Amino acid sequence: MSASLASLSLTGAFALALVLGLALRFWLASRQIRHVARHRDTVPAAFAQTITTQAHRKAADYTVTKARFGLLEMAFGAAVLLGWTLLGGLDWLNQALMQWIGGGMAQQLALLAGFVLIGSLLELPFSLYQTFVIEERFGFNKITPKLWFSDLVKSVVLGAAIGLPLAALILWLMGAAGSLWWLWAWGVWMGFNLLAQLIYPTFIAPLFNKFQPLEDDATRERVTSLMQRCGFKARGLFVMDGSRRSAHSNAYFTGFGASKRVVFYDTLLARLSPGEVDAVLAHELGHFRHNHIRKMLAGLFAMSLAGFALLGWLSTQSWFYTGLGVTPNLQDGAPNDALALLLFLLAVPVFTVFISPLFAQLSRKHEFEADAYAISQTSGADLSSALLKLYEDNASTLTPDPVFVKFYYSHPPASERLARMASGVPA
Repeated sequence: MSASLASLSLTGAFALALVLGLALRFWLASRQIRHVARHRDTVPAAFAQTITTQAHRKAADYTVTKARFGLLEMAFGAAVLLGWTLLGGLDWLNQALMQWIGGGMAQQLALLAGFVLIGSLLELPFSLYQTFVIEERFGFNKITPKLWFSDLVKSVVLGAAIGLPLAALILWLMGAAGSLWWLWAWGVWMGFNLLAQLIYPTFIAPLFNKFQPLEDDATRERVTSLMQRCGFKARGLFVMDGSRRSAHSNAYFTGFGASKRVVFYDTLLARLSPGEVDAVLAHELGHFRHNHIRKMLAGLFAMSLAGFALLGWLSTQSWFYTGLGVTPNLQDGAPNDALALLLFLLAVPVFTVFISPLFAQLSRKHEFEADAYAISQTSGADLSSALLKLYEDNASTLTPDPVFVKFYYSHPPASERLARMASGVPA
């Protein structure tokens, strides 16, 4: 196949995948909106004794509002993607920087930084509206404009301090490590991900939130006993000031190896009973018991290796650039490495959206397994009541569209989780 024909084929495939993916996501979101709105005024029978009609309506309204806003975000995102690719935005930015800076590492880093900066500015209005309008309207937003701006500045500085050196190293490998540069770059990327797991809990997360050791003696003793019973060791138990930014509740494990720690949102501890806290923690311990974290990392390793290998081949094909609206620098010796990275990151999600249900299904399976483990270690009644409180506190709808669930949900809906617990069906 000639380069021109390959270029046209890629353009057609990209445009078709973009249109079909957008249509599919619009159809799914529309189904979700209609289904949730249709059941807004009736609490499902299984929850009639525990969830009020008012809370059910709030969850429905919150879900519908976010879904409608998501339709606008999807349309805008597709337009921006077309602008970067087939309409020549990335090509224009690259050529402008070439004329200003010339070729070389500085121009490539400027291209990556410019792309991120422009993309972030385009997304900024949506982030502001989501936080200060939607979240505010439903009583979830607790962050002040000053704190929001402080978080933004910290994120930009941290992103530049970490991202630019990492990008420079990968770009250097692309130009200096020969035809197998992608293998070396993959090793660097995986090493970075593992290092991030180690340093995030103690150096990065505290830049944004305060983490205080769990001071309640009774809770600490119960949690410690539960972890010992489950064979889990953590470096510490911490309470995070999540209420500074949001009324949503959560608990999670973070870190890797010796840096593992358990983190509770202060909103979670204020809302759940001692037994319910134990049950939520046991659920998280179930993920470790079933090696879900290791399986996820192994999957990440495998997929990223395949991705880097594919990028290694595509970066040498002129039709890869021209088919996505960019004129490569193949004649004058200027590198195309940053262009290849950006085009790959832009194009891959367009094609992989169709296989996302597979990953969602696997995630839901893991959640069922973690639920079953939690029940084996604590009270099933406590886990059920804790989940109901969390669903209510986070305004999660109890009546999602079944097709939408299959495609998107990483966690099973409340009805399926509680029915599985009540029936005693193993995960």
